[in-house]
Amino acid sequence: MLKAADGPVWHKSDIKKNRLPISGIDTDAKWGFSKSKGWIFGYKLRMSCSVGKLIVPLSACTSTANVDDSQKFKELKSHYQDYSKTFWQILHTMMDHYDSCTKKKIRLICPIKIYPSTTPPERIKLADFYNSVIGQELYSLRKVSIEPLFEYLKDIFDLRVLPVKGTENVQSFVLICVLVCQLTVYYNCVIGAENPRIVKRMLCC
Repeated sequence: MLKAADGPVWHKSDIKKNRLPISGIDTDAKWGFSKSKGWIFGYKLRMSCSVGKLIVPLSACTSTANVDDSQKFKELKSHYQDYSKTFWQILHTMMDHYDSCTKKKIRLICPIKIYPSTTPPERIKLADFYNSVIGQELYSLRKVSIEPLFEYLKDIFDLRVLPVKGTENVQSFVLICVLVCQLTVYYNCVIGAENPRIVKRMLCC
């Protein structure tokens, strides 16, 4: 999820010249591209989440908007290192990180391009699984899990535009928001709340 930086944008022409045409620019932020929103000057939040009846964040990390997802995948999955090898062998991941998944024996579920005569057999198998009935069912879980979860967090904590500047401040603020969500959902589960995801009301938002 790409988030706009606080303050005015720093245009690429000025960045190349290392020129600040106006005060208040977050000089740590970078330009990143989103298929749905186009170019955004800011930062990126990545999360993994549960699926099923209760959708909650499991792990999260941040970076500037220009960092490719594959570079942060290792950090995102590092929270699961205590699980058994069997867990990794059967885990279905719906993220586009072919090399990292292959090394960990994780089955990748995402659209995969096939090139005649050059695509390795392992990649063809992944493409076949993605196009299968069960593959499509698993991939469709994105629409009812991680995608609405991003919107859910944006609504609770008003993350449409970041209220802080600088890489470390953004990381601290965003990850605290994720932690507060996790803790509130956990508390609601402990007290037996009918809807554990009623976080916004508990925070008096």
